[in-house]
Amino acid sequence: MRLVFSCICLLPPLLDALYRKDYKQLSKYGEEIIIIESEADRIKQDFRFNLPNTLLLPVDREDLLNLISDQDGLADLTEEIAKTLLFRDTEVPDPIKDLLDELLEGTMEISVAAKDMIERLDELLQVGFRGREQENVSKMIAGVRRSEHNIDGIMHRIKRQLFEHEQELDPITIMFWYHLIDLIGHISDQAENVADRLLLFLSK
Repeated sequence: MRLVFSCICLLPPLLDALYRKDYKQLSKYGEEIIIIESEADRIKQDFRFNLPNTLLLPVDREDLLNLISDQDGLADLTEEIAKTLLFRDTEVPDPIKDLLDELLEGTMEISVAAKDMIERLDELLQVGFRGREQENVSKMIAGVRRSEHNIDGIMHRIKRQLFEHEQELDPITIMFWYHLIDLIGHISDQAENVADRLLLFLSK
């Protein structure tokens, strides 16, 4: 999860390079994201192949593997955003710049929360997924769900802004930005999936 988060942390400088139309720097950050995602994917595969079927676990084996996949999904989305921006030199439409900043800020906040929840797993294991630590993680899960709902609202507003200025942009640029906004928004959806998966551990 820490490696996944380091991948997500490259999104702000990636988009900052886009704002500045520094496509060389954008390419640099994009390639870094792709490399980190590949490493995260390797760790996921190693985990899957090397987790013995006979190992006694405090949680369901399938749930644990699915949690790893949910985390990897965050890196996959980040890589897809990077590749999308590498495919085509583009500019950020002025009408959506402020809302895009707001969307990115919310995305980073929910990603931090997802990382913090995963890092609480050690403590949760020690207390058998009960007690005060369970309550703390349950509150964090609820916070992630609220954040995801707030990001949905930002998504609606930013798409509305695009719609209102469609006549000022060419059709390909419009579709490009609808797609890119959806990709960024999916990170919060995936963070909520991580939270929901962790909730399964608490409820069993």
